[in-house]
Amino acid sequence: MPGWYRPEKKWDLLFVSEGQLVAAIEFKSQVGPSFGNNFNNRTEEAIGSASDLWAAYREGASTPSSRPWLGYLMLLEETAGSMNAVSNREPHFPVFPEFKDSSYAGHYQILLTKLVRERLYDSACFMLSDAEGGIRPVNPSSRARYWSAN
Repeated sequence: MPGWYRPEKKWDLLFVSEGQLVAAIEFKSQVGPSFGNNFNNRTEEAIGSASDLWAAYREGASTPSSRPWLGYLMLLEETAGSMNAVSNREPHFPVFPEFKDSSYAGHYQILLTKLVRERLYDSACFMLSDAEGGIRPVNPSSRARYWSAN
C-alpha cells in the first residue's frame, strides 16, 4: 500500500475488491526474552502504520475506496517474562495508572484497547501462547489467552 510518510507499507493481509481497498490487517508476534524493547518497537510500529495508512487514504492513495476496515492481531509468548508485573522508571513524570503493576501482556491489552478507542484500528485481537500448549481461548478478567477489542 502507498504510504504518506514513506513510499509504501507491506500489510500482512489486504482485501481488495474491484480495485477498492476493503480491509488491511497487521499480524505481529513476540517471544522473549527482550519484552521491554520489543513492546516499545511494536507500539511505535502499530501507531505509525495506522497513521501512515489513514494519512495516505485521506490524500487519495486508495481512491475510489470507501473507508477501509483496519485490524491488528498480536500473538505474545506466554512466559514469566511476559506475565509478571513490570516496574516503571518515572524520573520526571508518573506513568498513567493503568500501566502500574501491569505485565507486558497487560501492556498489550492496554495498547490494543487504546488503538481501537483512538480509531487508529477498527478492531484488535491479542492472543497468548506458550511454547508447547498453543493458543487457548481466554477472557480478560480471567487472565485469558485470547482477547479482542472492537
